[in-house]
This record gives sequence, C-alpha cells and structure tokens, in this order.
Amino acid sequence: MPAFSHLDAGTPEAVWLADPRTAGVPELELEVDELIVLAAHPDDETLGAAGLMNRVHRGGGRVTVIVATDGEASHPDSPTHTPGRLAALRRTEVGRAVESLAGGARVEFLGIPDGALRENIDALADSLTMVLEELDVAPSREHRVAIAAPWAGDGHRDHRIAAEAVARVCEGRGIRHLGYPIWLWHWGTPDDMPWDSARALTLTRSEITAKRRALGVHATQVAPLSPAAGDEAVIHRDMRAHFERGVEVFIDESRRDSAPSLAGEWFDRFYERHDDPWGFETRWYEKRKRGILMSALPNAHLGDVLEIGCATGLVTRELVARASHVVAVDPAEAALQAARARLGEESRVTFVHGLMPRDWPDGTFDTVVLSEVGYYLSADDLDGTIRLVEGCLSDDGCLVACHWRHPVADYPQTGDVVHAALRQSTVWEALVRHEERDFILEVFCRAPVHSVAEREGLL
Repeated sequence: MPAFSHLDAGTPEAVWLADPRTAGVPELELEVDELIVLAAHPDDETLGAAGLMNRVHRGGGRVTVIVATDGEASHPDSPTHTPGRLAALRRTEVGRAVESLAGGARVEFLGIPDGALRENIDALADSLTMVLEELDVAPSREHRVAIAAPWAGDGHRDHRIAAEAVARVCEGRGIRHLGYPIWLWHWGTPDDMPWDSARALTLTRSEITAKRRALGVHATQVAPLSPAAGDEAVIHRDMRAHFERGVEVFIDESRRDSAPSLAGEWFDRFYERHDDPWGFETRWYEKRKRGILMSALPNAHLGDVLEIGCATGLVTRELVARASHVVAVDPAEAALQAARARLGEESRVTFVHGLMPRDWPDGTFDTVVLSEVGYYLSADDLDGTIRLVEGCLSDDGCLVACHWRHPVADYPQTGDVVHAALRQSTVWEALVRHEERDFILEVFCRAPVHSVAEREGLL
C-alpha cells in the first residue's frame, strides 16, 4: 500500500469516472429493516453511507450509527484546536448529520481513542454485539439486517480494524456485511478496487441533496479550522468530489465464503507493483515470524520438504539448511526468480511454478510448510489442498501452518478460517499452537503425536 497524506492531491475523480468498470458496477440489491452503520471516525458514516441511511430511513427501516472514536486526532498539528475540543465538535457534527439523513436514528458513541482501534478490537466487537442485543436484532425472512462499515482494504488501520470487528460479529449470525471505501478513492486507482465484490447504490436527486447537505455539517473536516498551518481541511475539494457523485459504492464483504481462489495473474501484478511484497526483507515482524516458524518445527532434520508458497525464498533458505531436499512452489514467476537468485546453485532445492491445489507435485514429504497461503484459496481449493497434504505426509511427517489473522479485502479466506479447517482433519493432531493478535502458527503431526521431549527420549 503506498504511503499517502490527506493533503496530497490524490487520484482525481475524473480518473474513476473515466474507467468503464466504475459505470459497470452492478446495482446493490438491499432491502433491510435494520441498518447499522459503523464509523471508525465521525464523518465516515456520511462519506460512505449517507445515501444508504437516507434510503433505509425513508423506506421505514430503522437506522443505528455507532461511532467508534471521536476523531480527535484529525488535526494533530493544529495550533488552534486541542484534541478535546475537536472531539466535542465532531460528536456534535455527526449527530446533526445523521439527524438530517435519518431523523430519530440512534447514535452511539464508544469513545475509543482515535488511532487505537487495533488495541481495542475486542471492546469494539463486544460493543457491536451489545448493540445488536439491545436492538433485539435477529435476522429472519421477515426481518432483514445489514451492517455497513469502512472497507477492510481502505488503507487506514482504524478502518481495517473496524471491518474486522464487524466480520467477527456478522459471522454465523446471517447479517449482511457491506464495506464502504473512503480513502481508496484518494490513494488508490481503479486497479485497486475489488470490482467482483463491488455493488453500487445509485442515488436519487433527493438523496444526493441530502448527502451533500450532511457533508457540509462536518465543518471541521471539509473546511479549514483556521488559516494557520496544521488547520487545513482533511476532506479538501478534490477529495470531496468522490463523495458528491451520484452513486455510493459498497464492497460486499459477505461474499467471502463463495469467493474464488486468487489467480496467478493477481500475484504477478502484485510483484510488478511492489519491490518488497509484504515487507519480507525489511520488517522485523516478518523476520521474527520466520524465526518462530523455524523454531516450532519439532525435528532438527526436516527430511524431504514441500514448501507451498515460497515467495522470494527467505524461508526456503532456512529450510534447505535442515532438509534433505526442498520442493518450493509459488504462483508468481517474479518471486521464483528472486528465490532462485537467493539460493544460487543450491542443489537441494527444486523450484516449481504453480498454483495449489492444481499443480500439486508428486512425492511423499516429511515436512510440509503452508505459510501465508491458505487464505488465498477458495473454500473448495482449501479443502482440496488439505486432502493432498494428508495424502503426501510420511508416517511421521509434520505440517506447519502460519497465517495472518486479520481480514484482507482481496482474500477469499481469513487465517482463522484456514486454521479452523486444518483442525478438522482426522489424519493429524496439533503438536504446537502459537497464537498472537496478528498471526497464528500451528504444527500438525500424524497421530499419535509425540512431543519434542518424547522424540529426544526425555520422557
């Protein structure tokens, strides 16, 4: 994701309107009796879902707005407004804006510190659940419920965490989850939009008028606080144009269960746009995670290894040092070229260009590595991959699986879903489980499982 600032000119609205995919987004089919809109910051709800709120209200539905933070960090360098003053002003603004769109709507303020949703995600999810219980929301054929929240891929950490909290709450409840982009229009291009999951709400003239009026209420964001440096408008004229168009675009986050696996072309495009995808080379997070993965493997000697998704070969290099031979598979040719360059003339590794489970290699393996791969697969392809791993493991073989836990808009699955599927296998049992807020790592071995101490003869 590129670095961006709200002060940048950003992507002009004309670029979005000129792309034929923008005009070709299917219409949102949504008839709801209960609409809950989550805003990470005051004004998110108006920018992303004002027209939707207005339509549901005018159709007789009930609208509830939950505002996670008070947005007190919107002007960190302001010489005229303290965070406390900004928080008070922004609460007033969102209340007035929502009232103009859906008179009588409930507005709930959670008061989580601006920028700290990640540290308070459990509290956010609990608050959402509590609101659902207070509203006595139970989706049924007679009662249709939807939650709209900032899109998971919007490029703002608080927006991603807000989406993750909603995904948790919606799971298993039959509640439709819609994501509304905000910063995507500014920092992104049409190639960054997940068009297959996008749905458009074409606004009527009165809805456009209502939304523009509500936008104007957020004076602390759409106008300078003062002429001084640090008091510039957050939503400047060029960015505001994205929200004054005659359509609101939503990403149907509920479509994950039926989403297809990511194709090889997706990975090729990603490597073309990024020199160091996911920060493999530079981030301590990645280096530390590799260390945990290698330390979790129960055997000093790994035997024959299958690495599914070798990327640029950083893990491959460490596996080779402990293996008889490694078969390293990846769908991106650019990644394989980098991995080959990293490993040089090493004879104990074979690189394979392919997608799982379609291009599964022959052979029996003592160690299988499934790291940061499973969530790229559809539900069917994940199930097929698990069956192939079960069949290729040697009698005392082990599978190590490690995955990012937060939802990503483009990915068909989440890491938690992948590991839940792995635990359903009757072929293996868990030997190691390492769980953090950001990733989960597990080692599965064919039953009966023997601990490292048992393998060493200590027990």
